[in-house]
Amino acid sequence: MSAACPSCGRPVDAHNRHVRFTLPDPVLDLPEQERTPDTWMSHASARESVMMQVPGLGAFVRALLPVRLTGGYTITFGVWIAIDPAHLQGIHAIWMEPEYQDLRMAGWLANAVPPWGLLFAPVQTVVRDPDQTPYCDSSADPQLDRVLHEEWPHDLVLAADDRPVSGQSAHG
Repeated sequence: MSAACPSCGRPVDAHNRHVRFTLPDPVLDLPEQERTPDTWMSHASARESVMMQVPGLGAFVRALLPVRLTGGYTITFGVWIAIDPAHLQGIHAIWMEPEYQDLRMAGWLANAVPPWGLLFAPVQTVVRDPDQTPYCDSSADPQLDRVLHEEWPHDLVLAADDRPVSGQSAHG
């Protein structure tokens, strides 16, 4: 049994967690979702995949969006980034190569992140560790940039995301 946080009352072990979105929000709105004909995914399922392209909708790549909580905790969202489909093949070509460490992506957040939303906010990603998916690093959207660079109260973020704690797979 984990000790309770003095700030928000939740178990302390719920503060450093990873939440992985299975699909980009626009794909959730499709009748067949990732089973839409001619959809390409980098792995056997959307949960395992780090890239996908859906006909008529676009290309998506996974990224990590860490949110710093007060007290030194972090909740990391495994999000999808919508990218220019013309860049997907080049990203796929270097994903498991040494060049991956220099990958920079520009795109739009393809998941609404609780409690802020931020769906389709522009975002820039960088590779901080070549063994992990890229990290959301900055944004021209003032709210998303604040989310990326400021500390947030436990209760605000954890209450908005009271889903069960899930494992986050790293790069690939």
